[in-house]
Amino acid sequence: MLRWIKIRGDSLLPDFHEGDFVLISKIPFFFRSPSPGDVVVFRVSPYGTLIKKIEWTDPGQRVLYVVGSHAASLDSRSFGPIDREALLGKVIWHISRKGD
Repeated sequence: MLRWIKIRGDSLLPDFHEGDFVLISKIPFFFRSPSPGDVVVFRVSPYGTLIKKIEWTDPGQRVLYVVGSHAASLDSRSFGPIDREALLGKVIWHISRKGD
């Protein structure tokens, strides 16, 4: 139910930096559907595990449009919407790397 993820890359700069850690959980989604502004971790082929912010949802289709804050971020603008089933969890805690 809980999982630690180490951030790699800079798609969510300036909020999340390479080397930061986040704690993710699916528990929040038992009480509320994913919504715009949520930071989520998910898997999408062929890119693997990614972290992005939900920009908007399409409840009728059960898909989410996710974006990074970095201009060159690989996100729904590149690979399209993701299925809700691809979610590994919502970020519930963020630990910045030391020295920042």
